[in-house]
Amino acid sequence: MASIDRRLIPALVRAFAGEAISPPPIWLMRQAGRYLPEYRQLRAKYAFLEVCKTPELAVEVSLQPFQRLGVDVIIVFSDILIVAEAMGLPLELTDAGPNLPEPVRCAADVAKLQDFDPETETRFLMDAIRILSAEAGPTVPVLGFAASPWTLACYMVEGRTKEGFATVKSFMQQEPRALRDLLHRIAQATIGYLKAQIASGATAVQLFDTWCGELDMADYQQFVLPAVQEIVRGVSDVAPVIYYTKASHHLLPAIVQSGANVLSVDWRIDLGTLRKLASPKVGIQGNLDPALLYAPQDVLRAKTTEILDQLGGVGHILNLGHGILPTTPLENAQLFIQTGQQKTFAASAGVVR
Repeated sequence: MASIDRRLIPALVRAFAGEAISPPPIWLMRQAGRYLPEYRQLRAKYAFLEVCKTPELAVEVSLQPFQRLGVDVIIVFSDILIVAEAMGLPLELTDAGPNLPEPVRCAADVAKLQDFDPETETRFLMDAIRILSAEAGPTVPVLGFAASPWTLACYMVEGRTKEGFATVKSFMQQEPRALRDLLHRIAQATIGYLKAQIASGATAVQLFDTWCGELDMADYQQFVLPAVQEIVRGVSDVAPVIYYTKASHHLLPAIVQSGANVLSVDWRIDLGTLRKLASPKVGIQGNLDPALLYAPQDVLRAKTTEILDQLGGVGHILNLGHGILPTTPLENAQLFIQTGQQKTFAASAGVVR
């Protein structure tokens, strides 16, 4: 395993609290995936869900970017739809995308959803985190994750990813009480799921709200934000919560009210602008456009430095604005990480060296 600076965990935790860190911690969303040749070799033998549900395979895949790229954080390999399956919906996952063949379409469908014991229904994930935490040791952060209630509800109602999410939006307007019930049930199940990940050794957890940007401010505040706050209240007393939102520039005044320890955003948002809206004790994560990993290396280095300079190392966890793309040149992913790890800031001199 690659050597790790023993000051890393304090740096990550201090970034969560909005402190100045030089250089900032760095990892990549979807860092375990098809851009890595070793991942492609393993996936040639095993189906996606088989990897997710076999702890030894999930651990191997989770460690690949840490060993190959030297990222500062390990995120466990899994999928956000595992919770939907544990709540009672049949799940199919392939490289073509997810499919839930028995979607939720009415209040009666919501009522049939079940709460679940994470150590029983999703023990494979908890075992993977336990193994990862033991192998990584106390100096390497391991992250767990789940979907936000709204993003998971989008898949559970639509049955798959669909442009515009017309079915779930119609459900929102026609049966608002049922949608609130669905979001609450997901939130409660997710609290237990994330707490189990933390108890298994996760340093922190991330909520992925990939589809919140599909909503306007009124619907976000009325339906989505309360469910996110419910999870944050239920989890943040035991470990930090990172809240990732995509295409959320119009929602930022509400997102900063989520209570999350770290706000993670995509490339459309200036991090300095977010810093002015958020509490100074909140960390900020992001936010290079993943497509820039295809750019010439001098452009990539300059764009990465520009992002770093927006916050000057204050409460910053360097990351992409969304998941790394499958055909990303490996050398460019390495350059992005190296650029971040080589960056220092005079304002935080002596904080972490």
